[in-house]
Amino acid sequence: MLVFRDGHRQSFNLADIAHVEFTGGVADFGSTNPSAPPRGHFLGKWEVGDGTGNKFYITLKESGEALRSLGNERGTWVYVNGEARVTWDDGAQDAIRKTGSRDQKYAYRAGKSFTDEPDNVTVAINTSPRPI
Repeated sequence: MLVFRDGHRQSFNLADIAHVEFTGGVADFGSTNPSAPPRGHFLGKWEVGDGTGNKFYITLKESGEALRSLGNERGTWVYVNGEARVTWDDGAQDAIRKTGSRDQKYAYRAGKSFTDEPDNVTVAINTSPRPI
């Protein structure tokens, strides 16, 4: 079921859909992995690394808005298959994934996809593990 900004709703048969593309906003696709954390796990301010030993912050808001302290960048995030996927206005992408008992940030430069080899992987710590 899609709910449009004007409030009307429309259903589609998933068998008829090849893929879905988003330019931004909120999407919650749940997870096919029953042990994956829920969407709310990712809300808050995350301390992450830049791959060179420096730290910066990624803030994920309920609205789907994302903020990055590195370069004061804005973006949008969606919850897909148990992870937070952030697309920044500069074209870069980050994913925060639960890996075992810890969270990690996977960074992808502009032009890469979330299934490509990441440019770096660092520890991610939610400094405000509750909705902000």
